[in-house]
Amino acid sequence: MLNALLFDLDGTLTDTDTLHLLAIQQLLMEEDGRAFSDEEFMEKCSGRANPQMCALLFPERSVAEHQGFAERKEARFRALSTRLEPIPGLLALLDWAVAEGLGRVVVTNAPRANADHMLGALGLAGTFAHVVVAEDLPRAKPDPLPYQTGLLKLGASAAEGMAFEDSVPGLTAAKAAGLFTVGLATSQPAEALLAVGADLVIDDFTDPRLWQALKARRAGR
Repeated sequence: MLNALLFDLDGTLTDTDTLHLLAIQQLLMEEDGRAFSDEEFMEKCSGRANPQMCALLFPERSVAEHQGFAERKEARFRALSTRLEPIPGLLALLDWAVAEGLGRVVVTNAPRANADHMLGALGLAGTFAHVVVAEDLPRAKPDPLPYQTGLLKLGASAAEGMAFEDSVPGLTAAKAAGLFTVGLATSQPAEALLAVGADLVIDDFTDPRLWQALKARRAGR
């Protein structure tokens, strides 16, 4: 029976890849005169925790330099994202989850400062019982540990949960944790999400197939 909903943040609760890309493009141009393409962003940044991203962007730099760039990039992102819009249908889904008494947790590779900022900009501060961030854990997505931690905080088993993800690393993590996983085709084509095991791929939370799956699993079918 469905008792827990686990949500990624960027690209799942709100579509932010364009803003993350812009923040990186601005900094790379300002600091190194370096152009940065959409394709490079998808390959090296989308869905990745900052240590993973920086190792791919700057393999020649030190860990301290990576940390400095990540801090500048996230500060720039927050400056660019003072107002955010939820993915269509999200608020209705959250209202339904509250009415049904389902546990709700955010599981994200974003740093804590970003998670708090984004939930505030969405008007969702306090909506989730817990917010699990990668920087508090020894391993980030695509490792399953963040999702396993989210389940533990909700007191739920994988069989009782449903995860929502938009990236390949995130979806890989959710599936490795044993979760039924819904892919949001906001940052990746549906084919890419299905290829790494998405049980269902939707454009947004208004999709009737999602509601069929939610109600069937809630009924224990």
